[in-house]
Formats: sequence, C-alpha cells, structure tokens
Amino acid sequence: AATAGVTSTSTVGPARSSVAILTAFDNPAMPPRQASPARQWDLFCRVVDNFGDVGVCWRLARDLASRGEQVRLVIDDPSALAWMAPGGAPGVQVLPWPGPAVPGDVVIEAFGCDPPPDFVEAMARRAPAPVWINLEYLSAEAFVERSHGLPSPQRNGLVKWFYFPGFTARTGGLLRETGLMAARAAFDGPAWLAGRGIAAQPGERVVSLFCYDNPAVPALLARLAHEPTLLLLTPGPAQRQVGAAPPGVRLVRLPWLTQTDFDRLLWACE
Repeated sequence: AATAGVTSTSTVGPARSSVAILTAFDNPAMPPRQASPARQWDLFCRVVDNFGDVGVCWRLARDLASRGEQVRLVIDDPSALAWMAPGGAPGVQVLPWPGPAVPGDVVIEAFGCDPPPDFVEAMARRAPAPVWINLEYLSAEAFVERSHGLPSPQRNGLVKWFYFPGFTARTGGLLRETGLMAARAAFDGPAWLAGRGIAAQPGERVVSLFCYDNPAVPALLARLAHEPTLLLLTPGPAQRQVGAAPPGVRLVRLPWLTQTDFDRLLWACE
C-alpha cells in the first residue's frame, strides 16, 4: 500500500511476489570488470533527511569497491553509517566534508550536492580531468530517458554528465550487487523474522512501514486494519507517528538495521 508518500510493503502470498515485480523490471547484470588498474572514485554526499541519500551512496560505494575499485565517500554527516554499515567495507574510505585535496579519476556528486569549490578547482587543474558525474534520483518518468547521459559544460572547461537510474535500457539502470538475485531466490522470510523474535500469526500479512512525517498515516492504518496485519515499524518518523494501532493491526517496533538487514526486511514482506 502507498498513500501520499507513505511507503509500505506487505506479504500476502505468491500472487503478489516481489520477485516477480523485480524480474519484470530486471536489467541485465553489468559484465565483469576487465583487468586494469583500479580507478579512484570520489563520491560526495550531503545528508538531507531520512537516510535515503546516505543509503544510496553507501550502496554505490560498497558495490564499486566489491568490483575492484577504490572509493572515497565524502559525507557531511556520517553518523548513520554507525548502524547502517558498522563494519565498513573493504576498499571504501569514509572522509569528512570537504574531502581530499587531490581529485581521483571519477567524481560523483550525489543528487546535485555540489563538491566544494576548492575541490572543483583542483579537478580543473588535473590532467587528465576526472570524469564528473551528477547522480540523480531514481524515477520511472519519461524525462529520464531524455536526460540520462546529457553533458553539462562548465565555465572552467570541465563537463558534468547527468546519470539517471531507471528501469529501461535507455537509462542508467539499477544497482545490483553480485549474487543478489540468487540470494533473493534462496531467502526464507519467516526464518529471517524468527531470528529476530518476530512471527506472523496464522492469516496475518506482514507489512513494513518506512515514511516521512505524513498526515496520511492514520488513514493508512485504518486501511491496513481491513485485514489482519503485522506492522513492522522502522525507527524514525514511522515509530514516532504510530503510537497505537486499530484492532486488526499488530505493531512491532524494529531497531536500527544495517543496510543488508534492511534489504532482508523488505524481502520478508511483499
């Protein structure tokens, strides 16, 4: 169910399988990287709200590093990584803003966050100039195909390239970790929940809720109450806004989850 920006996932049986949904929008996996010296990637992230920006940047940094690249994640507020990625990742160096003085081979600014001016000046002096990418938000709208890969010439002579993730061959595609589909196919949702002391009752669907502050939450709860529902509330706005639930909705308040475990949470629902 989704209401006015409130996102939830539920599990009610194979007819609404998330595997089928994911496969319907499946992009071919990226081919293995050819043997060559590792590139240095500088990924800039400003944390705005609700952890989406840091979550995307950490997933990208971790995936690049797993493919043999070297990544410096420059972030203005790394506090969420303490629970999102407590063990870090080989090949990923987390740096405080404003980051390094010398640019690497590829510079990514996440969601138009603008690297520091001194760093951009250093990029213009570097020979060869780094590839500069503006990573944009995921969208299924038509403009994504028109905008993906467009250049944006800068006054200092550099070129910034727009990268739009998406669901078609004319977009930037989706992040997919090596082995993701096999892990998803082998996943046992009830067993994963049981390992955290959570079990759905007979006839009860499992729903997870992650949201911003939203006046539509009470209406969503009322709608969920039409069927027996186990509602798993993520920390933050979801737990703050749901103090009690109507009859038919059973609440479980989750702790902070690592990024890997949050993926499993979504897999355990539908």
